[in-house]
Amino acid sequence: MALRTAPPDQPNPGLPAQLAPNRRRVITERIVHGLLFGAAALSVLTTAGIIITLLGETVQFFRDVSVFEFITGTRWTPLFASKDFGVLPLVNGTLAVALVAMVVAIPVGLLTAVFLSEYAPPRLRSILKPALEILAGIPTVVYGYFALLFVTPILRSFLPDTQVFNVASAGIVMGFMILPMMASIAEDALRAVPAGLREGAYALGATRFETITRVVLPGALSGILAAVILSVSRAIGETMIVSIAAGQQPKMGFDLLSSMETMTAYIVQVSLGDTPQDTIEFRTIFAVGTLLFTMTFVMNLLGDWFVRRYREVYE
Repeated sequence: MALRTAPPDQPNPGLPAQLAPNRRRVITERIVHGLLFGAAALSVLTTAGIIITLLGETVQFFRDVSVFEFITGTRWTPLFASKDFGVLPLVNGTLAVALVAMVVAIPVGLLTAVFLSEYAPPRLRSILKPALEILAGIPTVVYGYFALLFVTPILRSFLPDTQVFNVASAGIVMGFMILPMMASIAEDALRAVPAGLREGAYALGATRFETITRVVLPGALSGILAAVILSVSRAIGETMIVSIAAGQQPKMGFDLLSSMETMTAYIVQVSLGDTPQDTIEFRTIFAVGTLLFTMTFVMNLLGDWFVRRYREVYE
């Protein structure tokens, strides 16, 4: 006997009413899908627009300046009568400040994360972690003046040769600025290590310190590396602290008690409006910005590789 089926343009009478197609639900789902896709596409288009803007002016700059001179030169005087376009002094200042910041942020942030994850009682942790994250909400201009008016006088009381604008005070304060990022991401990585690994270590007779150093920290290595990479990228891209406290003297060397200029501080200096647009001096900020973007992009790629290389997968 042949089975009777409903015409294709009519719902099957044998199905429950709640399973029939709901046109309103389909339209709603399509609208939500379109909004979500638009939000994702907006972020991608914004990034593409930034890259296009940077590259457009950077190409114009390198029509007048040799790429080799820009990358390898050790004198940076584009705003002077005798112009030199070697960007290494700015890179040197940027790395010097970031190095001081990471010397502060990595050990203090990691120790803070270990304490919050492994030692602090839940009540104490609920108080300390929000208090630590308050540092992330302080405007960076406040950090800059704190470095200039508070940290620098302290350094000069111990080290009289310290200049008013110096790398050390800017780097120290920047380290405390990125401390919440370092500590928070590292703590999340530590807490993601399964409790069974800790219990197994305790069952074998390991102390708490041995469990942390030989089990928990290696198990959270990928997350800790991600915290370090993100913190370094944040330090390299910081603007206001170095603009206020580090000075505006592009030079080579690692004299942390002297004034240096970073890449972001130079961009701020030229962007104040005194330099005419469509000039080679104005286009230097796009060349420096492109180099800064490339540096942070490469660091993020390295961070992603480290995370994938050392990631521990638990089941």
